[in-house]
Amino acid sequence: MTERLNGAVDRATDGAIDGATAEVVRSYLLAAAEEMRATLIRTSFNPVIYEVHDFGMSMYDADLRLIAEATGLTFFLGANDFSLRKGVEYVGRENLRPGDVVLLNYPYWNAAHAYDATLFSPIFQGEDLVGFLCVRAHWMDLGAKDPGYVLDSTDMHQEGMIFPGTKVFSGGEPNREIIELIRFNSRMPDLVIGDLNAQVAALRTGERRFLEILEKFGRPTVEAAVERMIEDGEARTRAALAALPQGTWTAVDWVDDDGLSDEPVRMQATVTVEDGTFTVDFAGSAPATRGPINMPFGATEAICKVILKSLTSPDEPSNFGTTVPLRVLAEPGTLFHAVYPQPTFTLWTGIVAVELILKALAQGMPDRLPASSGGDVPGFMMVGIHPDTGQMFAVSNNDPVGWGATPSHDGMNAATHVSGSTGRITPIEVLEARTGMFFERMEMREDSGGAGRFRGGVGLRRDIRFVTPGEFLSVIKKTKSKPWALEGGLEPDPNQVIVFPGTDRERRVSTKRTVVEVGDRVTLLTAGGGGHGDPRERDPELVRRDVAEGYVSPAAAREIYGLEDGR
Repeated sequence: MTERLNGAVDRATDGAIDGATAEVVRSYLLAAAEEMRATLIRTSFNPVIYEVHDFGMSMYDADLRLIAEATGLTFFLGANDFSLRKGVEYVGRENLRPGDVVLLNYPYWNAAHAYDATLFSPIFQGEDLVGFLCVRAHWMDLGAKDPGYVLDSTDMHQEGMIFPGTKVFSGGEPNREIIELIRFNSRMPDLVIGDLNAQVAALRTGERRFLEILEKFGRPTVEAAVERMIEDGEARTRAALAALPQGTWTAVDWVDDDGLSDEPVRMQATVTVEDGTFTVDFAGSAPATRGPINMPFGATEAICKVILKSLTSPDEPSNFGTTVPLRVLAEPGTLFHAVYPQPTFTLWTGIVAVELILKALAQGMPDRLPASSGGDVPGFMMVGIHPDTGQMFAVSNNDPVGWGATPSHDGMNAATHVSGSTGRITPIEVLEARTGMFFERMEMREDSGGAGRFRGGVGLRRDIRFVTPGEFLSVIKKTKSKPWALEGGLEPDPNQVIVFPGTDRERRVSTKRTVVEVGDRVTLLTAGGGGHGDPRERDPELVRRDVAEGYVSPAAAREIYGLEDGR
């Protein structure tokens, strides 16, 4: 046996590819995926794609095994694996031809809601099917009962037009009837058709580059490199799991409501790390709800992949092998395994569940994990008619939160939630130009981070004034319970959405569609991260710096941190 790159053991048989060549091939595949990403960003019409990066794209071998992916929304990358398998199963491998592009958004197969459109295509070299490409991105409208986002649906058929695996391109030519069906079922057809074409362009880019890689290195070499990558990915993951504390831990948390009632919804996760495997069992969670917070099982798998990857090989590219040790359990018909026709549009359950799984793991490894990071993604959107164009708009944003403190340092201030990967917020310039929102204030929130020996990062405040009428949608599912802290740290206040502040109509909401008129206002307060350790053990110089920079008030410095002069 010989040593592989980075210390991994070479278990391949005679004639296997050498490590250097395998790394070169892997780099070419990753570069191809990144070029697909660049194509999508440059050609998409929708700010949630080209600004926020609400997409995921992946490359697979002929056996539907992940071999490369580009940076995007973390959940989408993990969910592509599930949806591609379901899509190919439905269409039939034997019915795929060169140039085909298939659209899938049936939520229980797509591992997402109906507006997260997955397009996939086969790659042929001559007569041989040699791989697949997959691009998932959020479309702004596809005929759901409400424009923009559906917050209170009670079954799948209220959530948009459904495609179970439908060819939008056949043999390289657009299927005009299907594309026109999409166009005439959208309130914003130019955006949707533009984004469809951008996804197709990304697929075509990936196809060209994949075939060039096969031509450059030869198919046997590429296939040998893929086998080595996958073996190495699994071996690394199992070795990393074996090095973690072994055991079983359970955590419980709550989602604010299901969008229809005000009753909190229970989530429970039991995580087991044992014998090189990582098991997440959602037994004890609520049954499926009447409102649209239920998770398709593929989406549930995807959030568990995020946690597994972050624990075992956060600095290495993903492939099929890195998730082989994962086991996910959730009974059909429950919160984490929706079945037809249960509604699934508001998938914020999965974001809160990322923190739930980490909360369970932190019981067994508090020295390795941070406290909760804001607890949720505070999302908002405005829908209306633009006065300059007369066209409908629906533009969204996911606001930053404070990250949880770790055993060794403070949490990051006002950053994309840990579930968001490289996702970004929508720039104010885009929001103001494309909608009827004017931002009077945007600043970091003093005292919003949980106190501790290491402090949670602080959240954000936005004050919005509306300059045109429309609807303001807040999409957030953790406003009633606080993000959790660790080892004696303090919990921060939860996220808050205040509509019509300072008036007799003022109220606090979570997920809500609110009609607004010119002059109305909304205040958004995003949560900070949980603290880690006793606040009285914090270095006084760090407290003074926090006060000077406006992260901690003089009163909190005195009362919580014990700084006598408060400065």
